[in-house]
Amino acid sequence: MNSGFVALRQSMKSMRRNPARTALTTLGIVIGIATVIMVLSSGAGFRGLIDQELATLGANTLFVQTKVPSANTSRAREFGEGFSGVTITSLKQRDIDLIKTLPNVENGYGIVTGQTTVSYRGRKKSTIYYGASASRFAIDKSKLRSGRFYTVAEDTGADQVAILGSKVAQNLFLQQDPVGKLVRLGTLNYSVIGVYEPSGGLGGGNDEVVFIPLRTAQKKMLGIDHISMAIVQLNNVDQADSTAEQIRRVLRNQHRITNPDKDDFVVSTQVEAMSTFNTIFGGVTALLIAIAAISLLVGGVGIMNIMYVVVTERTAEIGLKKALGATRGAILREFLVESVMVTVLGGLIGIAAGAGLGWLVSIAARAGNLAWIFTVPLSAIVLGVSVSAVIGLAFGVLPAVAASKLDPIEALRYE
Repeated sequence: MNSGFVALRQSMKSMRRNPARTALTTLGIVIGIATVIMVLSSGAGFRGLIDQELATLGANTLFVQTKVPSANTSRAREFGEGFSGVTITSLKQRDIDLIKTLPNVENGYGIVTGQTTVSYRGRKKSTIYYGASASRFAIDKSKLRSGRFYTVAEDTGADQVAILGSKVAQNLFLQQDPVGKLVRLGTLNYSVIGVYEPSGGLGGGNDEVVFIPLRTAQKKMLGIDHISMAIVQLNNVDQADSTAEQIRRVLRNQHRITNPDKDDFVVSTQVEAMSTFNTIFGGVTALLIAIAAISLLVGGVGIMNIMYVVVTERTAEIGLKKALGATRGAILREFLVESVMVTVLGGLIGIAAGAGLGWLVSIAARAGNLAWIFTVPLSAIVLGVSVSAVIGLAFGVLPAVAASKLDPIEALRYE
């Protein structure tokens, strides 16, 4: 214990003697650890945002979306070459109605979307509008700041009523209450019946959009009779996979598809959606951490080189210590401790810098109206300190061994 304390004291003395060299030595470690911490902190914030988005829909939901069949299938070839502009029109409201008869399905609604200009008394805003059936409001957890949701009768009757996102309402009406007023959406007038609370969701959530009845959007805005996507609410989320398979069978029967490779739809559960997200996000995170690892490697090599320089500079000192009785183990410990201290110091600075960068990312995200929660996972801090210590040991061993092997007579003669 006493020898370890002596080694620590000697190492601190050496670091204070050359503060500029110590700072430059730790720079690579600081950059690498800061990058890792920022990536993990931002990842935690983004994952929380995704979790919140899915929680808004409810954990017991799954998604049905249209899909262009594989280009290798005969059904796909019916559409001709170049599928990038193809719109699948086979998913209809009757499909949703049939899906809602399945035993484990509680409810469901269809969605279509478009983009237009919404205006009020000279104030205009380009916006995305969603046409969704009234069943949405029994599933979606978003709340209104004022007003009400539209009814089934207003949906089936294609009434011109609208619910505004909070930012749309703010841009058009400033401090006024929009409920009861008329806005112009495209070429038609709509009565505002509600305004959503700010959501801060991904892509603006409900804040930047306008919701109108599904039939209104289909008949009066888009001139279509199909839907682009459906949200299905389940009674028992534990049966999500089996229910998804039942939905696939229903839709294949409805669309007269005999080969699953020719499906013009895709059914995905929340678990599958999260799995896809985790795969993509994991790949991006691994890439960024790999880049940070290069910086750590460069920093480690730099530390090893500097420690060799330190050994050379202190050759006479090492010879004197060995002549006075210092053991080879004591010299080895002193230089190893110094190497580890330098890297751990860099790791701690890197953790602070990475946390600061993560905090700036959260500030930017919140400025973009995202409900981003800043956090630095404890695992990231432990990882930062551990990696720093390991690098210090790994790259400090060779210089420390070289110092411990110096012959005291030859070392004392060194100038």
